[in-house]
Amino acid sequence: MATKNIYHPESKEPFKLSRSKIDLFLECPRCFYLDMRLGISRPPGYPFTLNQAVDTLLKKEFDILRNEGKANALMEKYKIEAIPFKHPKIDEWRNNRKGIQYLHQPNNFLVYGAIDDLWINSKNELHIVDYKATSTTQEITLDAEYRQGYKRQAEVYQWLFRKNGFKVSDIAYFVYCNGKTDRDTFDGVLEFDIQIIDYKGNDSWIEPVLSNIKKCLESDNVPLANPECKYCKYRAANLK
Repeated sequence: MATKNIYHPESKEPFKLSRSKIDLFLECPRCFYLDMRLGISRPPGYPFTLNQAVDTLLKKEFDILRNEGKANALMEKYKIEAIPFKHPKIDEWRNNRKGIQYLHQPNNFLVYGAIDDLWINSKNELHIVDYKATSTTQEITLDAEYRQGYKRQAEVYQWLFRKNGFKVSDIAYFVYCNGKTDRDTFDGVLEFDIQIIDYKGNDSWIEPVLSNIKKCLESDNVPLANPECKYCKYRAANLK
């Protein structure tokens, strides 16, 4: 069983800080502190196995083109002048336990995150690519509140690759697979409409946030509850 990753202020070892934990801090510093300092995690959510299946199949599809040095038809449809980026570490960067890593020395954090894909354009710039699966009759945009985390996710990856010496475009892409429900029968086949949404990232917020995370972890005081956090509300209700 894996050892819980807990921050110890007296330790000199780099502290592993995942992209998702950075997002947790931004969502609720109290939940972050309880997790990272006290080892009290939020209850785990249900696994999105169907989304994982879509993710796996997309990676297989783009890997074939990666080895051939060719663009996907979708990329051509959206006039994206790029091809899947071929690199010996691509599988490592996709691994949730490793990912792309960078030691941020000012705060002694080993920041990491696992990508879905990378494309490279004619200027030798990398585009961060994220796969998403959903099923909706609404127009898919990045404007919904819960999708703001998707933007931060792309920006952290942009920052990580820049810190690893790569030339990275500000433009990230989200490959959205939208399951169709307007068919007369299922017949064991689920069809998708697939679209690509571009997003111009800005990673200037990341290092200030890392400094705030350091201050949070170094403190012996648990942060105040976020009034909008449903987990904090649940804990408060059960303490009454």
